[in-house]
Amino acid sequence: MTGKPVATSRLARGSKLGAVVAKQAVRKRRTKLSMIGRSAEVRARLADESILQLAEQLVLVLGQMKGLTMKLGQLLSLLDLELVPARHREMFRHRLATLFDDAPAVEFEAMRQVIEEDLGAPLTQLFAEFDPEPLAAASIGQVYRARLFDGTEVAVKAQYPGVDLAVSADLRNLGLLRVMMKQALPGFTSGVFDELRGSLEKELDYPLEARTQQRVAAMYADHPFIAVPRAFPELSGPRVLVTEYAPALGFEDIRALPDADRNRVGEIIHRFYVGSLFEFAEFCGDPHPGNVLLRADGKVVFVDFGLYKRMAPEHIAFEAACLRATAEDRCDELYRLMVGRGIIDADSGVTDQECYDYVLSAAEWSLTDEELAITPELASSAFLHAIDPRLSEFAGMRHQYLPPEHLFSRRTEFWTCGTLGQLRATANWHRISREWLFGDEPVTELGQLHREWKISNNLDTPVSAG
Repeated sequence: MTGKPVATSRLARGSKLGAVVAKQAVRKRRTKLSMIGRSAEVRARLADESILQLAEQLVLVLGQMKGLTMKLGQLLSLLDLELVPARHREMFRHRLATLFDDAPAVEFEAMRQVIEEDLGAPLTQLFAEFDPEPLAAASIGQVYRARLFDGTEVAVKAQYPGVDLAVSADLRNLGLLRVMMKQALPGFTSGVFDELRGSLEKELDYPLEARTQQRVAAMYADHPFIAVPRAFPELSGPRVLVTEYAPALGFEDIRALPDADRNRVGEIIHRFYVGSLFEFAEFCGDPHPGNVLLRADGKVVFVDFGLYKRMAPEHIAFEAACLRATAEDRCDELYRLMVGRGIIDADSGVTDQECYDYVLSAAEWSLTDEELAITPELASSAFLHAIDPRLSEFAGMRHQYLPPEHLFSRRTEFWTCGTLGQLRATANWHRISREWLFGDEPVTELGQLHREWKISNNLDTPVSAG
Protein backbone atom coordinates (compact mmCIF):
# COMPACT_ATOMS: atom_id res chain seq x y z
CA MET A 1 0.00 0.00 0.00
CA THR A 2 1.46 3.36 -1.00
CA GLY A 3 1.00 6.70 0.66
CA LYS A 4 -0.01 10.02 -0.79
CA PRO A 5 2.57 12.36 -2.32
CA VAL A 6 4.25 14.73 0.13
CA ALA A 7 2.31 17.99 0.35
CA THR A 8 4.73 20.82 -0.39
CA SER A 9 2.79 24.08 -0.25
CA ARG A 10 2.44 26.10 2.91
CA LEU A 11 -1.32 26.17 2.43
CA ALA A 12 -1.65 22.40 2.02
CA ARG A 13 0.60 21.55 4.95
CA GLY A 14 -0.91 24.27 7.12
CA SER A 15 -4.38 22.98 6.33
CA LYS A 16 -3.48 19.51 7.58
CA LEU A 17 -2.10 20.87 10.83
CA GLY A 18 -5.04 23.23 11.23
CA ALA A 19 -7.45 20.34 10.78
CA VAL A 20 -5.87 18.45 13.68
CA VAL A 21 -6.03 21.54 15.92
CA ALA A 22 -9.63 22.33 14.98
CA LYS A 23 -10.86 18.74 15.31
CA GLN A 24 -9.32 18.43 18.73
CA ALA A 25 -10.99 21.65 19.89
CA VAL A 26 -14.39 20.42 18.66
CA ARG A 27 -13.77 16.99 20.15
CA LYS A 28 -13.04 18.52 23.56
CA ARG A 29 -16.34 20.41 23.51
CA ARG A 30 -18.30 17.34 22.42
CA THR A 31 -16.60 15.18 24.99
CA LYS A 32 -17.49 17.60 27.77
CA LEU A 33 -21.13 17.65 26.65
CA SER A 34 -21.27 13.88 26.40
CA MET A 35 -19.95 13.55 29.95
CA ILE A 36 -22.98 15.25 31.51
CA GLY A 37 -24.81 12.76 33.70
CA ARG A 38 -22.30 9.94 33.09
CA SER A 39 -20.60 7.90 35.77
CA ALA A 40 -16.98 8.59 36.71
CA GLU A 41 -15.90 5.38 34.97
CA VAL A 42 -17.68 6.31 31.74
CA ARG A 43 -16.32 9.87 31.86
CA ALA A 44 -12.79 8.53 32.22
CA ARG A 45 -13.30 6.20 29.26
CA LEU A 46 -14.64 8.99 27.08
CA ALA A 47 -11.72 11.24 27.99
CA ASP A 48 -9.33 8.40 27.15
CA GLU A 49 -10.98 7.90 23.77
CA SER A 50 -10.73 11.61 22.96
CA ILE A 51 -7.02 11.69 23.71
CA LEU A 52 -6.39 8.47 21.82
CA GLN A 53 -8.15 9.91 18.76
CA LEU A 54 -5.85 12.93 18.90
CA ALA A 55 -2.87 10.59 19.25
CA GLU A 56 -3.91 8.58 16.20
CA GLN A 57 -4.43 11.76 14.18
CA LEU A 58 -1.00 13.05 15.19
CA VAL A 59 0.65 9.83 14.01
CA LEU A 60 -1.22 9.91 10.71
CA VAL A 61 -0.61 13.58 9.92
CA LEU A 62 3.00 13.68 11.14
CA GLY A 63 3.84 10.60 9.09
CA GLN A 64 2.20 11.82 5.89
CA MET A 65 3.72 15.29 6.06
CA LYS A 66 7.33 14.11 6.57
CA GLY A 67 9.84 16.92 7.13
CA LEU A 68 9.83 18.91 10.36
CA THR A 69 6.43 17.65 11.49
CA MET A 70 7.56 14.04 11.31
CA LYS A 71 10.73 14.96 13.21
CA LEU A 72 8.57 16.23 16.06
CA GLY A 73 6.71 12.92 16.07
CA GLN A 74 10.00 11.07 16.35
CA LEU A 75 10.94 13.18 19.37
CA LEU A 76 7.60 12.44 21.05
CA SER A 77 8.08 8.70 20.53
CA LEU A 78 11.31 8.75 22.57
CA LEU A 79 9.75 10.32 25.64
CA ASP A 80 6.98 9.36 28.04
CA LEU A 81 5.25 12.75 28.02
CA GLU A 82 1.89 11.61 29.43
CA LEU A 83 0.06 12.59 26.25
CA VAL A 84 -2.22 9.58 26.66
CA PRO A 85 -3.47 7.63 29.69
CA ALA A 86 -0.89 5.33 31.27
CA ARG A 87 -2.63 2.11 30.21
CA HIS A 88 -2.47 3.17 26.55
CA ARG A 89 0.98 4.74 26.62
CA GLU A 90 2.99 1.80 25.28
CA MET A 91 0.58 1.41 22.37
CA PHE A 92 0.89 5.11 21.55
CA ARG A 93 4.68 4.96 21.80
CA HIS A 94 4.69 2.03 19.41
CA ARG A 95 2.48 3.92 16.95
CA LEU A 96 4.76 6.95 17.07
CA ALA A 97 7.84 4.73 16.80
CA THR A 98 6.68 3.67 13.34
CA LEU A 99 7.67 7.17 12.25
CA PHE A 100 11.30 6.08 12.56
CA ASP A 101 11.31 3.31 10.00
CA ASP A 102 7.77 2.44 8.92
CA ALA A 103 6.16 5.73 7.97
CA PRO A 104 3.64 5.86 5.08
CA ALA A 105 5.67 5.12 1.95
CA VAL A 106 5.77 7.15 -1.25
CA GLU A 107 5.06 5.00 -4.31
CA PHE A 108 8.10 3.51 -6.01
CA GLU A 109 7.66 5.14 -9.42
CA ALA A 110 7.90 8.60 -7.86
CA MET A 111 11.03 7.57 -5.94
CA ARG A 112 12.53 5.91 -9.02
CA GLN A 113 12.21 9.22 -10.86
CA VAL A 114 14.11 11.01 -8.10
CA ILE A 115 16.95 8.46 -8.22
CA GLU A 116 17.25 8.38 -12.00
CA GLU A 117 17.09 12.17 -12.38
CA ASP A 118 19.62 12.67 -9.60
CA LEU A 119 22.13 10.06 -10.81
CA GLY A 120 21.55 10.66 -14.51
CA ALA A 121 20.80 7.11 -15.68
CA PRO A 122 18.11 4.39 -15.55
CA LEU A 123 18.12 2.13 -12.50
CA THR A 124 19.12 -0.83 -14.67
CA GLN A 125 22.35 0.96 -15.57
CA LEU A 126 23.05 2.10 -12.01
CA PHE A 127 22.45 -1.13 -10.11
CA ALA A 128 22.57 -4.84 -10.89
CA GLU A 129 19.50 -5.37 -8.69
CA PHE A 130 17.10 -2.95 -6.99
CA ASP A 131 14.33 -3.99 -4.60
CA PRO A 132 11.31 -1.66 -5.07
CA GLU A 133 10.04 -2.34 -1.55
CA PRO A 134 11.51 0.28 0.85
CA LEU A 135 13.50 -0.93 3.85
CA ALA A 136 12.49 2.17 5.80
CA ALA A 137 10.67 5.46 5.42
CA ALA A 138 12.09 8.34 7.43
CA SER A 139 11.60 12.07 7.88
CA ILE A 140 12.97 13.23 4.52
CA GLY A 141 13.50 10.08 2.47
CA GLN A 142 13.06 6.36 1.88
CA VAL A 143 15.71 3.65 1.97
CA TYR A 144 15.95 0.76 -0.54
CA ARG A 145 18.15 -2.30 -0.83
CA ALA A 146 20.16 -2.77 -4.01
CA ARG A 147 23.24 -4.54 -5.38
CA LEU A 148 26.12 -3.04 -7.35
CA PHE A 149 27.55 -4.76 -10.41
CA ASP A 150 30.58 -5.89 -8.39
CA GLY A 151 28.24 -7.72 -5.99
CA THR A 152 28.32 -5.17 -3.16
CA GLU A 153 25.02 -4.97 -1.25
CA VAL A 154 24.05 -1.34 -0.71
CA ALA A 155 21.35 0.79 0.89
CA VAL A 156 20.02 3.60 -1.30
CA LYS A 157 18.45 6.56 0.52
CA ALA A 158 16.45 8.90 -1.71
CA GLN A 159 14.72 12.12 -0.73
CA TYR A 160 10.97 12.37 -1.19
CA PRO A 161 9.94 14.32 -4.29
CA GLY A 162 9.57 17.94 -3.24
CA VAL A 163 10.68 17.36 0.35
CA ASP A 164 12.89 20.47 0.19
CA LEU A 165 9.77 22.51 -0.58
CA ALA A 166 7.90 20.70 2.18
CA VAL A 167 10.59 21.63 4.69
CA SER A 168 10.37 25.26 3.59
CA ALA A 169 6.60 25.14 4.01
CA ASP A 170 6.98 23.69 7.50
CA LEU A 171 9.36 26.49 8.46
CA ARG A 172 6.78 29.04 7.36
CA ASN A 173 4.12 27.15 9.34
CA LEU A 174 6.07 27.15 12.60
CA GLY A 175 3.37 29.22 14.31
CA LEU A 176 0.72 26.61 13.60
CA LEU A 177 3.07 23.80 14.54
CA ARG A 178 3.57 25.46 17.92
CA VAL A 179 -0.21 25.62 18.43
CA MET A 180 -0.56 21.93 17.62
CA MET A 181 2.29 20.92 19.91
CA LYS A 182 1.09 23.16 22.73
CA GLN A 183 -2.05 21.01 22.98
CA ALA A 184 0.08 17.91 23.36
CA LEU A 185 3.00 19.38 25.31
CA PRO A 186 2.46 22.84 26.85
CA GLY A 187 6.11 23.17 27.81
CA PHE A 188 7.42 22.80 24.26
CA THR A 189 9.46 25.97 23.71
CA SER A 190 10.40 27.92 20.62
CA GLY A 191 14.05 27.05 21.20
CA VAL A 192 13.30 23.38 20.53
CA PHE A 193 11.60 24.30 17.25
CA ASP A 194 14.43 26.55 16.19
CA GLU A 195 17.02 23.85 16.87
CA LEU A 196 15.01 21.25 14.97
CA ARG A 197 14.58 23.67 12.08
CA GLY A 198 18.32 24.21 11.68
CA SER A 199 18.99 20.49 12.02
CA LEU A 200 16.49 19.48 9.36
CA GLU A 201 17.92 21.94 6.84
CA LYS A 202 21.33 20.27 7.27
CA GLU A 203 19.80 16.82 6.75
CA LEU A 204 18.87 17.76 3.19
CA ASP A 205 22.56 17.99 2.24
CA TYR A 206 23.20 14.41 1.08
CA PRO A 207 26.63 15.11 -0.52
CA LEU A 208 27.87 16.40 2.84
CA GLU A 209 26.36 13.40 4.63
CA ALA A 210 28.08 11.01 2.20
CA ARG A 211 31.48 12.57 2.83
CA THR A 212 30.91 12.61 6.57
CA GLN A 213 29.82 8.98 6.73
CA GLN A 214 32.74 7.91 4.57
CA ARG A 215 35.16 9.54 6.99
CA VAL A 216 33.46 8.24 10.16
CA ALA A 217 33.24 4.72 8.70
CA ALA A 218 36.99 4.78 8.07
CA MET A 219 37.59 6.03 11.62
CA TYR A 220 35.65 3.12 13.17
CA ALA A 221 36.69 0.49 10.61
CA ASP A 222 38.57 -1.64 13.16
CA HIS A 223 36.54 -0.79 16.27
CA PRO A 224 35.74 -3.78 18.51
CA PHE A 225 32.01 -3.09 18.96
CA ILE A 226 30.99 -0.06 16.83
CA ALA A 227 30.31 -0.31 13.10
CA VAL A 228 29.48 2.45 10.60
CA PRO A 229 28.53 1.39 7.05
CA ARG A 230 30.77 2.74 4.30
CA ALA A 231 29.37 5.49 2.10
CA PHE A 232 29.93 5.79 -1.63
CA PRO A 233 30.04 9.54 -2.45
CA GLU A 234 31.03 8.78 -6.05
CA LEU A 235 27.75 6.85 -6.53
CA SER A 236 25.60 9.40 -4.69
CA GLY A 237 23.98 12.68 -5.70
CA PRO A 238 22.28 15.78 -4.23
CA ARG A 239 19.14 13.79 -3.38
CA VAL A 240 20.44 10.19 -3.32
CA LEU A 241 22.85 8.62 -0.83
CA VAL A 242 24.37 5.17 -1.43
CA THR A 243 25.93 3.33 1.51
CA GLU A 244 26.96 -0.17 2.42
CA TYR A 245 23.99 -2.37 3.38
CA ALA A 246 24.09 -3.53 6.99
CA PRO A 247 22.00 -6.67 7.68
CA ALA A 248 21.19 -6.50 11.38
CA LEU A 249 18.46 -6.55 14.02
CA GLY A 250 16.27 -3.46 14.27
CA PHE A 251 15.55 -1.67 17.51
CA GLU A 252 12.26 -3.44 18.28
CA ASP A 253 14.07 -6.78 18.10
CA ILE A 254 16.88 -5.41 20.29
CA ARG A 255 14.26 -4.38 22.86
CA ALA A 256 13.17 -8.02 23.11
CA LEU A 257 16.67 -9.32 23.96
CA PRO A 258 17.71 -10.44 27.47
CA ASP A 259 18.74 -7.77 29.97
CA ALA A 260 22.48 -8.36 29.59
CA ASP A 261 22.33 -7.91 25.81
CA ARG A 262 20.19 -4.77 26.04
CA ASN A 263 22.50 -3.30 28.67
CA ARG A 264 25.51 -3.97 26.46
CA VAL A 265 23.86 -2.22 23.51
CA GLY A 266 22.88 0.64 25.83
CA GLU A 267 26.47 1.20 26.93
CA ILE A 268 27.61 1.23 23.30
CA ILE A 269 24.91 3.77 22.40
CA HIS A 270 26.03 5.99 25.27
CA ARG A 271 29.67 5.75 24.24
CA PHE A 272 28.98 6.48 20.57
CA TYR A 273 26.61 9.41 20.88
CA VAL A 274 27.82 11.10 24.09
CA GLY A 275 31.34 9.82 24.59
CA SER A 276 32.53 10.74 21.12
CA LEU A 277 31.76 14.41 21.79
CA PHE A 278 34.10 14.57 24.78
CA GLU A 279 36.72 12.20 23.37
CA PHE A 280 36.95 13.30 19.73
CA ALA A 281 35.24 16.74 19.54
CA GLU A 282 32.69 15.36 17.08
CA PHE A 283 29.45 13.44 17.40
CA CYS A 284 26.33 12.27 15.60
CA GLY A 285 23.48 14.56 16.61
CA ASP A 286 20.54 12.31 15.76
CA PRO A 287 20.29 9.53 18.36
CA HIS A 288 17.09 7.57 18.03
CA PRO A 289 15.99 3.93 17.70
CA GLY A 290 15.71 4.05 13.91
CA ASN A 291 19.45 4.70 13.65
CA VAL A 292 20.62 1.80 15.83
CA LEU A 293 21.05 -1.79 14.59
CA LEU A 294 22.67 -4.91 16.05
CA ARG A 295 24.84 -7.08 13.84
CA ALA A 296 25.11 -10.86 14.23
CA ASP A 297 28.74 -10.51 15.43
CA GLY A 298 27.64 -8.26 18.32
CA LYS A 299 28.72 -4.95 16.81
CA VAL A 300 26.23 -2.11 17.06
CA VAL A 301 25.67 -0.43 13.70
CA PHE A 302 24.99 3.31 13.57
CA VAL A 303 23.40 4.88 10.50
CA ASP A 304 22.25 8.35 9.38
CA PHE A 305 24.94 11.03 9.53
CA GLY A 306 22.99 14.01 8.24
CA LEU A 307 23.33 15.69 11.63
CA TYR A 308 27.01 15.22 12.37
CA LYS A 309 28.59 17.97 14.43
CA ARG A 310 32.07 19.13 15.37
CA MET A 311 32.62 21.35 18.41
CA ALA A 312 35.48 23.60 19.36
CA PRO A 313 37.62 22.04 22.13
CA GLU A 314 37.10 25.04 24.42
CA HIS A 315 33.32 24.56 24.32
CA ILE A 316 33.67 20.86 25.10
CA ALA A 317 36.08 21.59 27.94
CA PHE A 318 33.55 24.05 29.38
CA GLU A 319 30.73 21.48 29.29
CA ALA A 320 32.96 18.86 30.91
CA ALA A 321 34.00 21.32 33.64
CA CYS A 322 30.35 22.09 34.40
CA LEU A 323 29.49 18.39 34.63
CA ARG A 324 32.49 17.70 36.87
CA ALA A 325 31.46 20.53 39.20
CA THR A 326 27.90 19.21 39.32
CA ALA A 327 29.01 15.61 39.94
CA GLU A 328 31.16 16.77 42.86
CA ASP A 329 28.47 19.08 44.33
CA ARG A 330 30.58 22.20 43.78
CA CYS A 331 27.63 24.58 43.37
CA ASP A 332 29.71 27.75 43.65
CA GLU A 333 32.17 26.58 40.98
CA LEU A 334 29.35 25.61 38.60
CA TYR A 335 27.72 29.02 39.12
CA ARG A 336 31.03 30.80 38.49
CA LEU A 337 31.52 28.86 35.25
CA MET A 338 27.99 29.63 34.03
CA VAL A 339 28.30 33.34 34.81
CA GLY A 340 31.73 33.52 33.21
CA ARG A 341 30.39 31.89 30.04
CA GLY A 342 27.50 34.36 29.87
CA ILE A 343 24.82 31.72 30.39
CA ILE A 344 23.68 33.29 33.67
CA ASP A 345 23.37 37.03 34.20
CA ALA A 346 25.08 37.82 37.49
CA ASP A 347 22.31 40.35 38.24
CA SER A 348 19.44 37.96 37.48
CA GLY A 349 18.94 36.79 41.04
CA VAL A 350 19.66 33.15 40.14
CA THR A 351 21.49 31.50 43.04
CA ASP A 352 24.29 28.96 42.83
CA GLN A 353 21.96 26.36 44.37
CA GLU A 354 19.28 26.97 41.73
CA CYS A 355 21.91 26.73 39.00
CA TYR A 356 23.17 23.44 40.47
CA ASP A 357 19.68 21.98 40.89
CA TYR A 358 18.76 22.85 37.31
CA VAL A 359 21.85 21.20 35.76
CA LEU A 360 21.53 18.17 38.03
CA SER A 361 17.85 17.66 37.17
CA ALA A 362 18.70 17.37 33.48
CA ALA A 363 21.93 15.35 33.76
CA GLU A 364 21.48 13.36 36.96
CA TRP A 365 21.18 10.06 35.08
CA SER A 366 24.84 10.32 34.05
CA LEU A 367 26.06 11.90 37.30
CA THR A 368 24.66 9.38 39.78
CA ASP A 369 27.31 6.90 40.92
CA GLU A 370 25.16 3.77 41.00
CA GLU A 371 23.53 1.23 38.72
CA LEU A 372 20.62 3.06 37.12
CA ALA A 373 17.89 1.71 34.86
CA ILE A 374 16.91 4.30 32.26
CA THR A 375 13.16 4.28 31.71
CA PRO A 376 10.97 6.42 29.45
CA GLU A 377 9.70 8.16 32.57
CA LEU A 378 13.22 9.06 33.71
CA ALA A 379 14.19 10.31 30.24
CA SER A 380 11.05 12.44 30.07
CA SER A 381 11.73 13.95 33.47
CA ALA A 382 15.21 15.09 32.43
CA PHE A 383 13.86 16.58 29.21
CA LEU A 384 10.91 18.36 30.81
CA HIS A 385 13.00 19.81 33.62
CA ALA A 386 15.10 21.49 30.97
CA ILE A 387 12.32 22.90 28.80
CA ASP A 388 9.04 23.04 30.73
CA PRO A 389 8.26 26.54 32.09
CA ARG A 390 5.53 25.10 34.31
CA LEU A 391 8.23 23.81 36.64
CA SER A 392 8.41 26.97 38.72
CA GLU A 393 11.41 25.95 40.79
CA PHE A 394 13.59 26.57 37.72
CA ALA A 395 11.82 29.70 36.44
CA GLY A 396 14.89 31.88 36.96
CA MET A 397 17.20 29.55 35.06
CA ARG A 398 14.78 29.31 32.16
CA HIS A 399 15.20 33.01 31.45
CA GLN A 400 18.96 32.63 31.10
CA TYR A 401 20.80 32.22 27.78
CA LEU A 402 22.30 29.00 26.41
CA PRO A 403 24.72 29.78 23.54
CA PRO A 404 23.89 28.05 20.22
CA GLU A 405 27.07 25.95 20.28
CA HIS A 406 25.74 24.13 23.37
CA LEU A 407 22.15 23.58 22.22
CA PHE A 408 23.11 20.81 19.81
CA SER A 409 25.18 18.84 22.30
CA ARG A 410 22.52 19.08 25.02
CA ARG A 411 19.85 17.95 22.56
CA THR A 412 22.01 14.95 21.67
CA GLU A 413 22.33 13.98 25.33
CA PHE A 414 18.56 14.21 25.84
CA TRP A 415 17.85 12.11 22.76
CA THR A 416 20.46 9.56 23.83
CA CYS A 417 18.79 9.29 27.22
CA GLY A 418 15.43 8.90 25.48
CA THR A 419 16.78 6.08 23.31
CA LEU A 420 18.24 4.34 26.36
CA GLY A 421 14.85 4.73 28.01
CA GLN A 422 13.13 2.91 25.17
CA LEU A 423 15.75 0.19 25.52
CA ARG A 424 15.34 0.21 29.32
CA ALA A 425 19.08 -0.23 29.66
CA THR A 426 20.85 -0.40 33.02
CA ALA A 427 24.43 0.63 33.83
CA ASN A 428 26.46 2.86 36.08
CA TRP A 429 26.38 5.63 33.48
CA HIS A 430 28.46 7.90 35.69
CA ARG A 431 31.37 5.46 35.95
CA ILE A 432 31.35 5.14 32.15
CA SER A 433 31.17 8.93 31.74
CA ARG A 434 34.11 9.43 34.12
CA GLU A 435 36.39 8.06 31.41
CA TRP A 436 35.90 11.24 29.36
CA LEU A 437 34.97 13.68 32.15
CA PHE A 438 37.71 12.80 34.67
CA GLY A 439 40.14 10.66 32.67
CA ASP A 440 39.41 7.61 34.85
CA GLU A 441 40.42 4.10 33.87
CA PRO A 442 37.58 2.05 32.30
CA VAL A 443 35.54 -0.08 34.70
CA THR A 444 33.69 -2.16 32.09
CA GLU A 445 34.86 -4.74 29.58
CA LEU A 446 33.64 -2.55 26.72
CA GLY A 447 35.54 0.37 28.20
CA GLN A 448 38.77 -1.64 28.22
CA LEU A 449 38.28 -2.68 24.60
CA HIS A 450 37.52 0.91 23.60
CA ARG A 451 40.58 2.20 25.43
CA GLU A 452 42.84 -0.32 23.65
CA TRP A 453 41.35 0.72 20.31
CA LYS A 454 42.00 4.41 21.04
CA ILE A 455 45.60 3.73 22.01
CA SER A 456 46.23 1.70 18.87
CA ASN A 457 44.82 4.56 16.78
CA ASN A 458 46.56 7.36 18.72
CA LEU A 459 43.22 8.73 19.98
CA ASP A 460 43.78 8.41 23.70
CA THR A 461 43.81 12.10 24.70
CA PRO A 462 40.24 13.23 25.58
CA VAL A 463 39.32 16.67 24.21
CA SER A 464 37.29 17.34 27.37
CA ALA A 465 40.45 17.55 29.44
CA GLY A 466 40.72 21.14 28.17
